[in-house]
Amino acid sequence: MNESGSHERRLGFAVKVLGNGGMKTSDARRWQSGPDLGRSIELLLPALDWMASQGIRMYRISSDFVPYATHPDLPQFHRQIEGHASALEALGRRARELDIRLSLHPSQYIVLNSTDDDVVAKSVWDLDAQAELLDALGQGAEAVVVLHVGGVYGDRIASRERFLRHVDRLSDRARRRLVIENDESCYTVVDCLWLHERTGLRVVFDHQHHRLNPGEMDTESAARAALATWPDHVVPKVHFSSPRLDAREVGSGRKRRVQPPLLRQHADYVDPWTFADFVAGLSDLRFDVMLEAKAKDLALLRLRRDLETIGRADVLRQPAPAGAAEPGSGRWD
Repeated sequence: MNESGSHERRLGFAVKVLGNGGMKTSDARRWQSGPDLGRSIELLLPALDWMASQGIRMYRISSDFVPYATHPDLPQFHRQIEGHASALEALGRRARELDIRLSLHPSQYIVLNSTDDDVVAKSVWDLDAQAELLDALGQGAEAVVVLHVGGVYGDRIASRERFLRHVDRLSDRARRRLVIENDESCYTVVDCLWLHERTGLRVVFDHQHHRLNPGEMDTESAARAALATWPDHVVPKVHFSSPRLDAREVGSGRKRRVQPPLLRQHADYVDPWTFADFVAGLSDLRFDVMLEAKAKDLALLRLRRDLETIGRADVLRQPAPAGAAEPGSGRWD
């Protein structure tokens, strides 16, 4: 907290640490080599310390942090969280000491509104495992599992209703951790708000996805509506990235050609002007920002410097409303 009574807005990044020479954050070996959660813990601990040394206070853990945790054909990996309970508690305690907010985002194969019941059953299992991990880490209500609504399957309304039904199959801990995010083509913030009204699930606003799939809401209104789905004592978060605008080279040799960019792709770094304008428009609200840039922590550190350069570093300050939970607390009420 600074002298004016405002707090620093936490910025985060996902999975890979590219700074400090590059640091592994999970055991990514194939199953034949015997990967283990214990090794993932050993790798992430020094990475957390490095993040703290750089003033980074938010991090998305790899969805594969517990190797093969829900692989149906590899039962030898299924009880790793329970088997490493003490080490996970110590890791979570260290994250809280460093004030590093943790979260998870399942892979694209986790689709809760799928028409294939086997996919749904696997998705329910995976969401429960990720919630179990955050519980074992002793994380409070800020630590969430972020999920997209899913596919359209030829009928967006029916698919949205199917998501609603399948939420009831989740365990209490999975439902408590789950938040939903608007996507770039199928489900808008309005769809997520509709689901929030019927399930109570919090909504994470994704800036780039909204620009591609805005529905009938402008950016600021959509962001404010999503942030309002979070309880007052829990700091919300939003996702931010810039679109890749450089040309793409495809093919090779005589077949090599240049194609225009795909706006849905994330750029390596973040446009500081767009970021500053977006956050400034919400300066009265408290929230953290997960950056989804390809350059990971390097993009985060560069964004801070760029904001200083253009005279907009003030957007990283945010209010501290009365009743907000302390970072990393276990308060759920």
